[in-house]
Amino acid sequence: MAAKHPIKNLLPHKIGDTHIRLVRIYKAVIEAGGFAAAEVELNISRPAISLAITELETLLNMRLCHRGRGGFSITEEGETVYQASLQLLASLETFKSQVNAINRELRGELNIGITDNLVSIPRMRVTRAISALKEQGPEVIINIRMIPPKDIETAVLDGQLQIGVVPDLRPLSGLDYISLYKEKSLLYCSNEHPLFNMNKSTVNQAKLAGFDAVVPVYPQATEIKQQQKLLKASATSTDREGIVFLILTGRYIGFLPTHFAERWVKEGKLKALQANKLQFFTHYSVIMRKGVRTDYILETFLEALGKEGK
Repeated sequence: MAAKHPIKNLLPHKIGDTHIRLVRIYKAVIEAGGFAAAEVELNISRPAISLAITELETLLNMRLCHRGRGGFSITEEGETVYQASLQLLASLETFKSQVNAINRELRGELNIGITDNLVSIPRMRVTRAISALKEQGPEVIINIRMIPPKDIETAVLDGQLQIGVVPDLRPLSGLDYISLYKEKSLLYCSNEHPLFNMNKSTVNQAKLAGFDAVVPVYPQATEIKQQQKLLKASATSTDREGIVFLILTGRYIGFLPTHFAERWVKEGKLKALQANKLQFFTHYSVIMRKGVRTDYILETFLEALGKEGK
């Protein structure tokens, strides 16, 4: 009977910070879809990223991804390593959270993911809760990532983020939700648009449907999409800032949150159209991974958040 070949140990007996750093860089490259796109996320040069990936490939003795003239792609082995890296990094975050839960000193990090353009909400509970946390624990490090809601949900589920702030679209079974804001949106045009000085009585749905409109391509509730279907969609935007850009050209109308549009309204640059009829509300929540043991930092933040909601 032939002897079995022993399984070769690819990794060193002790995995240190250097190895974890290589794994984090690899994960960022895969999620960004290439070296160039990962430069911004990692804030390091492309040659440094390339060197790190090569070092990880040498360490593991396998090809993780293809790069060159043919473009960037992940290998089969690279996909397996990527999935393993997610488990490793999530385990590290879980370990930190569990240790911090024992420690009753406010030391460590709070990692938050927030949907864009919420800072202008007048009653900013998240801002005030962070302020209260920092007052009690001056040494706490706050890390905020402004990313799309879907990415926030994934990062919270994976343990990369402790909490997130997202619109309520579809509840996920692995997350707990704390109701946060109700955001009102209206339809706007700019002061350079034909509708700006038009008599209100003459502005009806049929007339509005004749003008070019910008609509978002990010996920929204079904009832919100129904209102936007009434418009002549001839432009799209991935975020609200892009919508404002197009409205301010004087060529488009579009929906914006009232708190976000307020500064331009006060300057006389934007005006709401049929405010009593064309409006919708978006509800936002704080999300956390279900069943996770809250550490002292997160516990203090949530307590402050609850006080701000009263």
